[in-house]
Amino acid sequence: MLLHFQRHGQGEPLVILHGLFGTLENWGAQIKALSEQFDVIAVDARNHGRSPHSDDMNYAAMSADLLALLEHLQLGCINLMGHSMGGKAAMQFALDHPERVSRLIVVDIAPVRYEARHNAVIEGLKQIDLASLKSRGDADRLLAEYVDSAPTRAFLLKNLYRNEARQFAWRMNLPVLEQQYANIGAAPEGAPYTGPVLFIKGGDSDYLLAEHQQPIQQLFPNAGFKIIAGAGHLPHVEKPAAFTRLVEKFLRD
Repeated sequence: MLLHFQRHGQGEPLVILHGLFGTLENWGAQIKALSEQFDVIAVDARNHGRSPHSDDMNYAAMSADLLALLEHLQLGCINLMGHSMGGKAAMQFALDHPERVSRLIVVDIAPVRYEARHNAVIEGLKQIDLASLKSRGDADRLLAEYVDSAPTRAFLLKNLYRNEARQFAWRMNLPVLEQQYANIGAAPEGAPYTGPVLFIKGGDSDYLLAEHQQPIQQLFPNAGFKIIAGAGHLPHVEKPAAFTRLVEKFLRD
């Protein structure tokens, strides 16, 4: 599977992986800022964005997808950054192919199994009848019955687009994401990656907690930690300048 990607800038390669229900476009501000110093390759995961769809959705497959992309781009060793689901995919790739990762940045996720957190989101998305949908506003009103947060709904509805028949459709493969959700919650596995790793936590987020330090140290013994105060699960979106500074300093040092 050859993933869809965008490439900007020059310098050391930095590959960026987005989270569940997202696309590479969620990283727009960071791509612009970081491409001033790095060769930024932002990627759509399988079953997301403009990448191909598949019935398989697990971290072994996502790791293999990234390896295939690096081979296609003729890239050897890279810097790698991922958020949430993308953070787990990045961790799995570093565990699978440590010789291909110079430095690893994991954004607001830990290498542990998470219980289901998106039941309401998935149910709300399923209630949107794409065949009869007239507007994004109608979709937002339907989704609001299941998802209170307006920013979260806006994030999710970025997946809506009009196909060649001018009908609304999802870019994400929603049926497979629902069916394979347990795999998305799973923990990455493998022998420890001993290269430098930075875990970035949103200060208000409950995804990355003190209790996760032990499993992190077991798989990533050279991990460091930074907290961005006033940010939730999307620190790269909510506090972009502070986030960019942390990434640049870690990659530069």
